[in-house]
Amino acid sequence: MQANAEQRLLKLSIAVTIAVAASGVLFGLLSGSMSIVFDGVFSAIDAAMSGLALFVSRLVSRVTVNRRFQFGYWHIEPMVLAFNGGTLMLLCFYAFLNAVDSLLAGGRQLDFDWAMAYAVVVCGVCFALFFYERHANRRIESDFIRLDAQSWLMSGCISLALLVAFAIAWGLTDTSYARFTPYADPIVLALLTLVLVFVPIHTVRKALTEILLITPPDLDAHVRQVMDEIVKRHGFRTYTSYVAKVGRAQFIEIHVAVPPDTPLDSVAKADAIRREIATAIGDEGPQRWLTVDFTADPNWL
Repeated sequence: MQANAEQRLLKLSIAVTIAVAASGVLFGLLSGSMSIVFDGVFSAIDAAMSGLALFVSRLVSRVTVNRRFQFGYWHIEPMVLAFNGGTLMLLCFYAFLNAVDSLLAGGRQLDFDWAMAYAVVVCGVCFALFFYERHANRRIESDFIRLDAQSWLMSGCISLALLVAFAIAWGLTDTSYARFTPYADPIVLALLTLVLVFVPIHTVRKALTEILLITPPDLDAHVRQVMDEIVKRHGFRTYTSYVAKVGRAQFIEIHVAVPPDTPLDSVAKADAIRREIATAIGDEGPQRWLTVDFTADPNWL
């Protein structure tokens, strides 16, 4: 159910993004604004990233695995998120260099009617998609939708800033400050890229921690708290635990050292303790991989 809702949102996002990208390139060429062209290119790249996210969403939602991917496809999700966020960061960097080059060249003359019309329409579309996806993701809790909503927020902020800048520049057209109007487009583009480049940094950092299998502190502390109580309740000697989070999957491995005279004389008793541990940890489902074993030899820990 969650995967289906996620995929529907991504399909909607891709369709709207393609429309915004096409209109951005068209209106950018008509108005002579590199900021609007950048906005269209940004949307086009975002559509490609959303399409990739949709493919991975379908892949990781598969219940069955094959002999080549015996642990499933969870590891692909953070890789795509890192690639997506990294691409947005590089795009912002390129746009900043483009803005600086335009400033040094004396700015650009714009057709403000086309530019402002585009900014108004696209600004409304972007913020509408952002609020819609953010509201829907409260139930879905998808990293893909969260990143896609951030992309719509970035696009909406770009369009809003363009609208403000174009309106100010248009207001200065018939004044003594008219000579500064060609600089409106590159200045707002440079400022936006400097601010918006930080938006995907959190996503890239989070994805890299999963790719590198860095232990999530909250999950590690929770498992240790559960196992401390289990060891104390059953009189076990000690334990070791290893946890990792990769995409939506949680990998938990627990090794319990028991005294040689512990009455674990049947598989049923061992399974009962495993069930007790699994219930205490919670979040049971196909995305959780839990391994619990018992040994009387501490060297196996």
